[in-house]
Amino acid sequence: MNTKTVMIISALFLGVLGITLSFFTQEVDAYLNNGSNTTSTLFLQLLGALYLGFAIMNWMAKDTRIGGIYNRPIAIGNFMHFGVGALALIKIVSKVELNQKIIIVLAIVYSIFALCFAFIFRINPKMDIKK
Repeated sequence: MNTKTVMIISALFLGVLGITLSFFTQEVDAYLNNGSNTTSTLFLQLLGALYLGFAIMNWMAKDTRIGGIYNRPIAIGNFMHFGVGALALIKIVSKVELNQKIIIVLAIVYSIFALCFAFIFRINPKMDIKK
């Protein structure tokens, strides 16, 4: 598995979510039928900031060796984020009636990233041997 590809795709995914939640908070609230209030707007913007932070971290680490003992905090941080997120989404998917398609898509994407980062965390990266 090419860690650079996983890091780029996850950075783009998280970046799009982060920008959307940070700058289009009222639109997201309206689409999800949450009823826009100050608290929900604040939490969506904070969530967007977290996504942007993870996105920029993944983007900046894309060219480094990741896996095994190399960049372990980045690998385990991403694994925890996507793993716990996938479990939460899978747990709630059968209980949600409103916006269930969004929850299902997010659960699938989060599960794929969780598996990728679990694999990256467990496997030692290949050494670059220059001849």
